[in-house]
Amino acid sequence: MKKISILIADDHAVVRTGLRTLIECESDMSVVGEAENGEIAVRLATELKPDVVIMDLMMPETDGAEATRRIADAVPRTKVLILTSFSSHADLALAVENGAVGALLKDAPNEELISALRTVSAGERYFHGEVAKMVAARELSPRLTDRQIEILYSCMQGFNTNDIARQFGISRNGVKKHFESIFGKLGAATRAEAISIAIRHQLLKI
Repeated sequence: MKKISILIADDHAVVRTGLRTLIECESDMSVVGEAENGEIAVRLATELKPDVVIMDLMMPETDGAEATRRIADAVPRTKVLILTSFSSHADLALAVENGAVGALLKDAPNEELISALRTVSAGERYFHGEVAKMVAARELSPRLTDRQIEILYSCMQGFNTNDIARQFGISRNGVKKHFESIFGKLGAATRAEAISIAIRHQLLKI
């Protein structure tokens, strides 16, 4: 039976040693490498093409979220499982957006980590309790492009269609098309309602 190949990426040697010891007690798993920073994690993942990378978020040189993006681009078949202290929702959310297929807390039971490794290696997602809630909420949140957010900011500041067209160097019709798209994404009927919804979903900050 082919073993699940795993790369451990964490800047703490004691954590890497503990994870290796735990994983290698499993007959269907094998640790193929260790990385103490994000740059090394990307290089080893590209070279070794493991089934799963256990990725810490807070690492030197290249953080876990960026390393996840680069690994997902370079080795799409490799699954990234985030192992985090959950100190930063933003970093975790970015890692998920960048391609991580699972995440759990560093204080999770050993059995849960092993189960998560098997789950993601099989092509499924695995998110622990509170992490799962955050991911679900973020996936339900509407997404706007950077330009659409900029246009909403201008609208919030009181700029009208002509003002926005001049500001961004587009036609009045272009501005209207942007708002049509914004309304569709947010489920809004008016510009004021769109701004209100965007603020509620933290797409705009006041």
